Formats: sequence, structure tokens, C-alpha cells
Amino acid sequence: QVQLVESGGGLVQPGGSLRLSCAASGRIFSVNAMRWYRQTPGRARELVATITSRAITDYADSVKGRFTISRDNAKNTMYLQMNNLKLEDSAVYLCFANIATTRYRADNYWGQGTQVTVSS
Repeated sequence: QVQLVESGGGLVQPGGSLRLSCAASGRIFSVNAMRWYRQTPGRARELVATITSRAITDYADSVKGRFTISRDNAKNTMYLQMNNLKLEDSAVYLCFANIATTRYRADNYWGQGTQVTVSS
């Protein structure tokens, strides 16, 4: 009953920018922490950035200073602004959220992923 849908991926040249979005919909009481992960074939899923319900943020060292995570609580939507993209940023980016559907129950949800390809 809860869905996360990512958008905004695509092909970009090194040094370029992209903005990813993750929209939560369905039976939502509140959205707690939200995160962006990324995954490439043959590698473990990597935590890229986290934002709490109070907008406290944290980043992987590999993206600090280049990526910015934000959220719009009124829209139940999270964003990832990615600047100065590098070849090694190419991956499927996945949205994660801990969402409460009632006052007493919260579960983890994942989006389907959006492909980001950095290539010249």
C-alpha cells in the first residue's frame, strides 16, 4: 500500500549534474528517515546519503561536497542533487524510507531504482 517511485536518472557527461527524486505514496502516517543507496553489478549496495525527519543529513565520503540530499515533507518526497558527477558515480540509485502507516507501525520500503550513467 506504500510505494516509493524514483525519477530523474539518465546519461550525463563527467562534471555534469542530475537531480533525483523519490516520491512516497499510499497509506502514510509519517515518513521517518530516508536514504539514497546505489548499486553496481558485482559490488555491495552502498549508502550514499541519509536525511532524517528533522532534516539532519549524512553523506558517504565519496560524495561529500558534490551531492546534496533534501526532502519536502509536505510532498513526502526526497531529492538528491548530484553535481560534478564522476565516472564512478554510475550506478542504479535506490530510494529507501522508513514509513509509519499507523501511529504504532513503521516498516522499511524500497523504490525500484533509477539508472545514472556518467560517460563521455
